[in-house]
Amino acid sequence: MDLLVSEYQNRQRIKEVENSFGPSAPQLFTPGRFLKGEGPLMKQGRKKWEQKMFFLFNDILVYSSIIMNNRWHKNPKIIPLKDIMLDDMEDFDDVKHQWLICTPRKSFHVSASSDEEKKAWMQHIEACQQTLLQEPVLQTKTTYAKSWIPDRAAQKCMRCLATFTAINWRHHCRKCGFVVCNACSKGRALIEHIDPNKPLRICKACNKTEDDQTFRLRGDSSGLWDEAPSDEE
Repeated sequence: MDLLVSEYQNRQRIKEVENSFGPSAPQLFTPGRFLKGEGPLMKQGRKKWEQKMFFLFNDILVYSSIIMNNRWHKNPKIIPLKDIMLDDMEDFDDVKHQWLICTPRKSFHVSASSDEEKKAWMQHIEACQQTLLQEPVLQTKTTYAKSWIPDRAAQKCMRCLATFTAINWRHHCRKCGFVVCNACSKGRALIEHIDPNKPLRICKACNKTEDDQTFRLRGDSSGLWDEAPSDEE
């Protein structure tokens, strides 16, 4: 993880990062924003691990795909640090030095090249978050998205145990992250912290939970409420 020291160096490097995204570059430079560090990390996708470039600012984390020997980048994703929760993960035979980055819209695993680099990333992210927490802003409770279980980790539906085939595809439940089949992923629901406007695919178990919750809120046939209605209703 490379660290920057001077204000001038910081401003110049942020401009360089912006320019590396080409004409559609996001505006990263803003007064009071500092680039605290940068470096490549492996990020787990749905099908495989891929190398991504990560840029840590004092208030946001940016990651992107790498093209042309790390001189150019594309598809930047910007995450406010206030929305991030880190979860340390154990090493496995095929993946080491990993941790989980949780956000409201998406949660994913990343892996560093060494334990020292992993600790440096986690410590610097948490240090930036601690600084943000000292600012006089309203703190709200954050709900984080579940991380997706990789396709390769499930040869059968994790709900009904049906084998995946060319016509019985893999799908991810956006609520629990399980890999499920066509029949077990017909439900749709609004998940406020991911997308408050678009119904997302959920598995039959999560769909039943949604139905049960709706029943409790509406009351049963006797007219009795399992949960007291709010004063606003």
